[in-house]
Amino acid sequence: MNSRPAATKPNDSTPENFMTQAANHLALAGGGHAHLSVLEMLAQRRPASLECTLITPSPFQNYSGMLPGWMAGHYTLDECRIDLRPLAEAAGVRLVTGRVTGMDADHHRLHLCDGSTMDYSLLSLDVGSETDTSDLAELGERLLPVKPLDDFFVQWPRVMAAALKTPDFRLCVIGGGAAGVEIALAASHGLRMTGSAARIDLVASETGLLPGHAPGVVKRARRSLVASGIEIHHARAAASETGLMLADGTLLPADKVIATTGARPLGWLAHAGLQLDARGYVLVDAHHRSLSHANVFAAGDTCARTDVRMARSGVHAVHAGPVLAHNLLATIEDTELHTYQPRRRSLYLLATGPRHAIASWGSWSAEGAWVWRWKDRIDRRFMHRFALSGRDNSAAMPASAEHKA
Repeated sequence: MNSRPAATKPNDSTPENFMTQAANHLALAGGGHAHLSVLEMLAQRRPASLECTLITPSPFQNYSGMLPGWMAGHYTLDECRIDLRPLAEAAGVRLVTGRVTGMDADHHRLHLCDGSTMDYSLLSLDVGSETDTSDLAELGERLLPVKPLDDFFVQWPRVMAAALKTPDFRLCVIGGGAAGVEIALAASHGLRMTGSAARIDLVASETGLLPGHAPGVVKRARRSLVASGIEIHHARAAASETGLMLADGTLLPADKVIATTGARPLGWLAHAGLQLDARGYVLVDAHHRSLSHANVFAAGDTCARTDVRMARSGVHAVHAGPVLAHNLLATIEDTELHTYQPRRRSLYLLATGPRHAIASWGSWSAEGAWVWRWKDRIDRRFMHRFALSGRDNSAAMPASAEHKA
C-alpha cells in the first residue's frame, strides 16, 4: 500500500478542488468486473454528500468466465449474468442504461449515446475493449466478434439455429489464445448436443496455440481440439468472398466466423483528452489513476499500466476492483491510495466443452472433470457474491432511479 505520489500533478486544466465541482458527482462509466467491487463498497460506506451514477449499456453484466459453459449448454443465461439494478439500488447509485460515446476530460464531461451530456467531479472508466476485426470487415453479417459480450450473447443462439437448418454448416473461430480455444471447444460441444454436424475450424496465427502458456497446457488443449474434430490452422487469415483465405493459400468456406482476435480500445477514447499509450489505451499509474487527469481512474481492458505489463484478462479486472473501489473513496476523503500489484502468474481454468477443463499455472498443468468442478465452484461463488450483495443491502438503502440514455 503506497500513498499518492507527491510528484503526480493533474493536468493544468483540471482544478485541484475537483471534488467540489459538478455537485460532488462520481460517475462510473461501464458495468465491468471492477465496478462490481465499487458498487459493493458504496453499499457499505457511501459518503452522504456523494452523488453517484453508473452508465452501462445493459442493466446486466454478462460474466465472461461462464461464456464457454453457457455456449456448451451447461448454464442458463440467468446463471451467468449479474443484475446490476439491485447492486446499484443497494449502493444508492443512479443507473443510466446507455453508452458513453465521448468525453471531454478537461471539462469533466461525458457524452452519451442519446446526445445528452453528464458532468462529473470524479470518474471511473471500466468500459472494456472491443474485438479488433479491421481485417475481417468484408465478411459482413458472417462475422461475429466475441466482444462486446452483450451482442455475442444475443447472436450465438441464432448461430446454433442456423447450424441446425444447414447440414454442411461451417464455423471458423479466429484466435489461438485462451478465448479462441475455449470458444471453439464450447461451440463444438454445444452444436453436437443439439444434433448439428457442423464443421469447426480454429485459425491460430503463426505464434501457435495458447502463446504464453506452458508446453504441457498447449499439449492438453491440442488433444482436446483434435478429439472434438476441430481442425487447427497455423496461419494468418483474411476475409474472402466465401469465408477465410489463409496466408498459405488455403480457402476455408465459412457460414459464420467468430473473431477472438486481439482487443482494441473504444474509438472515442482517442478524442477524450486523456493521456493514452501508443495503442490508444488510457495510461494509468499503480493506483489506476490517469497520468494526465487526477480525477479519472480506469480499470480492466480500457487501461494500460506504465510500470508493469498486464495481460488483458478478466482476472486483473476482478482483482483490481477492490483497489479501485478504495482509491475512489480515498480520493473523495483525501486519504491514502492503494496500489494494485498484479500477481506474477495467474491461474487459468480453460473449459474444454464437456464438463472437463484444463488448469494452467506457470509451468504446472492438469486436466479432468475435477478441474471443471473447481472452475464451476469459483464462477458460481463469484456470481453468488454479487447477487447476495444486492439482496442484502437493497432493503436498507434508498431506491435508485433508472434512466435510459
